[in-house]
Amino acid sequence: MSVETKYRRILLKLSGEALGAQGSGIDAETVRRIAGEVKRVHELGVEIAMVIGGGNMWRGADAAATGIDRGTADYVGMLATVMNSLVMQDAMEKVGITTRVQTAIEMPPVAEPFIRRRAVRHLEKGRVVILAAGSGNPFFTTDTAAALRAVELNAQVLLKATKVDGIYDDDPMRNPQARRFSDLSYMQALNMGLKVMDSTALSLCKDNNMPIMVFNLHQPGALEAIMHGEKCGTLVSTDVKEPV
Repeated sequence: MSVETKYRRILLKLSGEALGAQGSGIDAETVRRIAGEVKRVHELGVEIAMVIGGGNMWRGADAAATGIDRGTADYVGMLATVMNSLVMQDAMEKVGITTRVQTAIEMPPVAEPFIRRRAVRHLEKGRVVILAAGSGNPFFTTDTAAALRAVELNAQVLLKATKVDGIYDDDPMRNPQARRFSDLSYMQALNMGLKVMDSTALSLCKDNNMPIMVFNLHQPGALEAIMHGEKCGTLVSTDVKEPV
């Protein structure tokens, strides 16, 4: 089924913590629920690429702080993203979505290598493409990988799923008075030091005019509502003169 939607092709960025109970490991029920949310959007005819972090299993920066070489720690983190991607692929195929995993580090017995034209063809055929192993380079986050892949695949929006319903000027979990923004420009997000995405990812989106929507992954139906043009989070884009 294909209906009129605001976006035809999206890049969905999930944190690794989103897959696990209390932010660690993998919770099968949570993964199934996310797969169900993706299925609802897929059934609208939207082409979906995904990038999943690995923080539920390994964080390169944290590991490096213990004395492990940063490059080595980041490569281990890339492998963690592959594990999460394979788990998500399994969950989505069990709800009837044909899925392909492509990795930035070649591992043929496990998944396809990332080839841009092949990924685009999968999307055109209605397959969900999960892009694993970050960008394949240490010192770059999966947020930056998501921005890069969104630009490469000509996505119309980068959707960053979080635990809260948008971008705030402080942690709303700790500060109930934190202000939520409806719209921000890229420069506002950068200058205010908001921890929505790292500066490299934000700059890449800014340079390529890739809008970012930050929304609550745990709000049922939010992803589908965004496809219908509803404002379910904070939009980071151009031409926002004042934070609103």
